[in-house]
Amino acid sequence: MKLLRSTLVFSAFTLLSRIAGFVRDTLQANLFGAGAAVSAFVVAYRIPNYLRRIFAEGSFASAFVPVLSELRQQGDEAALRDFIDHVAGALLATVVLVTGIGMLLAPWIARLFLVLAGKHSSQVDLVAEMLRITFPYLTFISMTALAGSVLNSFRQFALPAFAPVLHNASVIVAMLLFARYFDVPEKALAWGVCVAGLLQMLLLWPAMRRLGLRPRLRLDFHHAGVQRVFRLMLPTIFSSSVAQINLLVGTMFAAMLVVEAQSWLYYSDRLVEFPLGMFGVAIGTVILPHLSGRYADTDAQGFSQTLDWALRLTTVVAIPAALGLALLAEPLTATLFGHGRFRAVDAAMTAYAITAMSIGVPAFMLSKVLLPAFYARQDTRTPMRVAVQTVVVNVLLTIALVTPLWWWQVTAAHAGIAAATALAGVLNSWLLWRHLRRLGIFRPAPGWGKLLLQITAAALLMMVAVLAWRAQVGPWMALGTVRRIGDLLLAIAIGAFAYGLGLWVLGLRPIDLREPRHR
Repeated sequence: MKLLRSTLVFSAFTLLSRIAGFVRDTLQANLFGAGAAVSAFVVAYRIPNYLRRIFAEGSFASAFVPVLSELRQQGDEAALRDFIDHVAGALLATVVLVTGIGMLLAPWIARLFLVLAGKHSSQVDLVAEMLRITFPYLTFISMTALAGSVLNSFRQFALPAFAPVLHNASVIVAMLLFARYFDVPEKALAWGVCVAGLLQMLLLWPAMRRLGLRPRLRLDFHHAGVQRVFRLMLPTIFSSSVAQINLLVGTMFAAMLVVEAQSWLYYSDRLVEFPLGMFGVAIGTVILPHLSGRYADTDAQGFSQTLDWALRLTTVVAIPAALGLALLAEPLTATLFGHGRFRAVDAAMTAYAITAMSIGVPAFMLSKVLLPAFYARQDTRTPMRVAVQTVVVNVLLTIALVTPLWWWQVTAAHAGIAAATALAGVLNSWLLWRHLRRLGIFRPAPGWGKLLLQITAAALLMMVAVLAWRAQVGPWMALGTVRRIGDLLLAIAIGAFAYGLGLWVLGLRPIDLREPRHR
C-alpha cells in the first residue's frame, strides 16, 4: 500500500494548496475583476511559469529523478552527493542567466506575446514591468524543485506537496496588505509571486540537510552527471510542458480577442488544474521514482503492473472529474469568483471556457501518468516527438476554431482556444499510450473493458443526478453567497454519491484497485 499511501499524502497536501489557491483566486476576482491589468499579470506570470516547467517540475525533474534513483540503487553515497552538488551548481547558474536575460528583454518578450493584440497593445509596457518582477521567481522555484525532487526520490512527498500553500499565501498577503500602495494595484500580484518562490525555496532546502544531502554548489558543466541530466532534459522541454506550451499559444491568440479573454482563460485554467494537480500530478510524481527503481532492477513485469495500476486509478477519478467540471462550470465560477468586480458576464464567459476545457481533463491527467513511464527508462526523445506533433495540432486547431469566431465577433471566441487545447491534450495522451503499447513496455492487465463500462454507467448516473438537482436550483448568479456555497457543496455531494453508488452496484470494490506487489 506504499504507493497508494504516498499518493493520498501528496493529494491531501495538494488539496490544502488548491483550497488556498481558490481563496487567492476568489480574492483576486473580487478585488480586481477580469480587466486589462489582470490580463497583463496573466501574461507576465505565464511566461516564467512556463520556464518553470523546463527548469523545475517538468523537464528538470523528469531527467534528474531517474538518474538520482539509479545512483541510489547502486548504493554509492559519495557519488550521490557529488552528483547533487554539481547538478545544483549548474542549475543555479543556468536559471540565474535565463532570469537576467528575461528581465533585460522584458519589453521585447511582452511585444512578442501581444503581437496579435492590436488595439490592446497599450498593455505592453505594463506586461514588461510585471515581467521584470516575476522573472526572479524562476530562479527561486527552480532551486525549490531540485530540493523537492531529492525529497520525492527518498519517498518524502508531504513537504514538497505543501510548499505551494506558501505560494498562495504570499499572493493573498500581497493583495490584501500591499496592493493599495501601487499605482496599478494588480502589480501586487506580481510581487506576491516573486516572494512566493523565495519562501518555497527557504522551506525545502533545509529539509535536505536531514537526509545529509544539502548541496554544496559546485559549477562544472563538464561533470558527467550534469551532462547526462542536461542531455535528458533537452528533449523533455517540449514533452513535459506540452500543456504549458499550448497555454502560451492560447495566450497569444487571446490577445486579439476582447481584453478580458486572458483573464477568463486564466480563471478557467485554475479550476481545471484542481483535479489535475490533486490526482494526475500526484500519481505521476509518486510513481516516477518507483518506476525508475523497477527499471533499474530490470523488473519489466513490475514496471508494467505499476503503470497499469496508476492508469486504472487515474481513469476512475478523471472521467467523473471532467464530467463534474462540465456540469457545474457555471455554479463553480459564480460561487468562487462571482463577487465584487467580477461581473455576471465574466462568470458566464469563464464557464464557457471551463466546459470546453473539460473535454481534455482525462487526457491531461493520463498524460501525467504516462510520461513517467518514458522518463523512468531515461527515454526522453519519444515524448519529445509526441509533444511536437501535439503543439502543431494545437496551433492548427486554434486557428481553425478561433479565427471564424473572431471574424464573426463572437464574445465567447476564447472558448475555441480552450477547446483546441483540450483536443490537443487528447491527441497527446493517445500517442503516448500507443508508443508504450507498440514498444511492449505497457501490457494492460485483464479487466479494462469491464472497468470502462462500470465507470461509464456510473458517470451517466452521476450526470442524471446532478442535472436533476441543478434544475431545482435555477440561475446561480441570482443566488446569495451562502446559498451558492451550500447548493454547490450539495451538488458535488450528490454527484459523488451517485458515482460511488453506481460503481458499487456494478461490482467495483476498493480491492480491485489495489496496487501490485513486487519482488
